[in-house]
Amino acid sequence: MSLKKAFILIVVILLIDQISKFYIKTHFVLSEKSVVFNWFQIVFVENEGMAWGTKISDFTPFISERTAKLWLSLFRIFAVIGIGYWLVTSVKKKASKTLIIAIVLIFAGALGNIIDSVFYGVLFSSSSGQVATFLPAEGGYGGLFHGRVVDMLHFPIWKGVLPNWIPVFGGQFFTFFEPVFNVADMAISIGIGILIFFNKKAFNNPKSDTM
Repeated sequence: MSLKKAFILIVVILLIDQISKFYIKTHFVLSEKSVVFNWFQIVFVENEGMAWGTKISDFTPFISERTAKLWLSLFRIFAVIGIGYWLVTSVKKKASKTLIIAIVLIFAGALGNIIDSVFYGVLFSSSSGQVATFLPAEGGYGGLFHGRVVDMLHFPIWKGVLPNWIPVFGGQFFTFFEPVFNVADMAISIGIGILIFFNKKAFNNPKSDTM
């Protein structure tokens, strides 16, 4: 797979991710829900931390949330630079198409969430109790490097009380799938899934695997 095709795929994923986030930010109030199907809902939430909303300050209470947020944004930038280097070197070494596609998905997803984390605090007003404004005259809600990642995709495919025989969680109300995520998260998850489930094919680098 050529670097040009990899770049085009990255741009497509980023466009879908950012357009969907821009629409949600400028049309939904925070926590607003729109039910598309019983098993698929649009729920606007903002993630200030890592996966599942985890914050660095949850583990290091001696660090302020603002400082922890800055560190997280900087870590994401360095991480995506490393993934980008991995992508370029893999293309130059003519790695398998499976590996390159996986890296492209992870890179595009990580970059999509970095854009939120770095710039959204400057570009948008707050979504709490109101629909956000793009480029507000009074300034953004958080400043550079202090933006929140926009999530909106929710798939509550099954809801119910778990059987009592299930250890720990038995008898409790459970929703599958509970987390709210975005297109960038999907790209990252699919890319990691490819590396896990198609590991041999990804790193085998057969000569016939060309594009």
